[in-house]
Amino acid sequence: MRKLNAAVDRFAYSHPRFGIPNLMKFIVAGSVLVYLLAVLAGGYDSVRFLSFDWNAITSGELWRLVTFIFMPGYYSTGDVLWLALFLYFYYMIGNVLEREWGTAKFTLYYLSGVVLTLIVGIATALITGQNVQIGGTSYVNLSMFFAFAILYPDAQIFLFYIIPLKAKWLAWIDAAFFALTVVLNLVQLNTLNALLPIVALLNFFVFFWTNISDEIAYRRGRSRHQTSAQTIHFKSAVKQQRKRAQQQGYRHKCEVCGRTDADYPDLQFRYCSKCAGYHCFCEDHIFNHTHFTS
Repeated sequence: MRKLNAAVDRFAYSHPRFGIPNLMKFIVAGSVLVYLLAVLAGGYDSVRFLSFDWNAITSGELWRLVTFIFMPGYYSTGDVLWLALFLYFYYMIGNVLEREWGTAKFTLYYLSGVVLTLIVGIATALITGQNVQIGGTSYVNLSMFFAFAILYPDAQIFLFYIIPLKAKWLAWIDAAFFALTVVLNLVQLNTLNALLPIVALLNFFVFFWTNISDEIAYRRGRSRHQTSAQTIHFKSAVKQQRKRAQQQGYRHKCEVCGRTDADYPDLQFRYCSKCAGYHCFCEDHIFNHTHFTS
């Protein structure tokens, strides 16, 4: 996975002119046009000819391999508010990702999600022998939000323009939705609808595997450090030192000259890392003392 991630970065760096500038503008504009056509012509059936339909594709309607991208998922006048909300949200996220990554990498991210969706649809049709239909790339759009949340975890987003949430928490809600969708479709033996969110996540992991694996390694290392004997002993020593400071009236005392921070508040005190145990020295003796060995 890390090699795929590196290959993506190399490709984007080597082909800066690859891609479609302002890609999300075209996706949103196409979705609005399909929605308007559906509303004016009588609903979903009037735009069905644009969706992915394997039987129709094998009959020569090859445009469906592309036009299904613009199926908005909303087709009536009562859905206009939801459509506007989601299209604006994805347009905003897409623009942020394109500015962060550049046109080449963002286009590759979106198109690879679309290609994986097509592969799953075609493979499912060939394996099961059934007619497969896909209307839109909603899971690809949702996976864009995972990318946004990784890059800007603390960005403030107003859910339904009312409830303020950080992107990282909203991403967990998004993940729960993905998981629930997969489980429900597996229970219903709906293989296609179970695989579509999985391949959207696969695309996300390819692009962010380095970030995710580095974060996991960092958290593991931090956990090991916090539970290590050295850290525990150090924390214990700090507590003992604070207790002694309360009893003795000072926090630091030089092991060589006996000066304390209470008597000499401007004097710097340090602890020697080469001495056995935790021994304090003033700035005059931190580098000029005999190390404790036991």
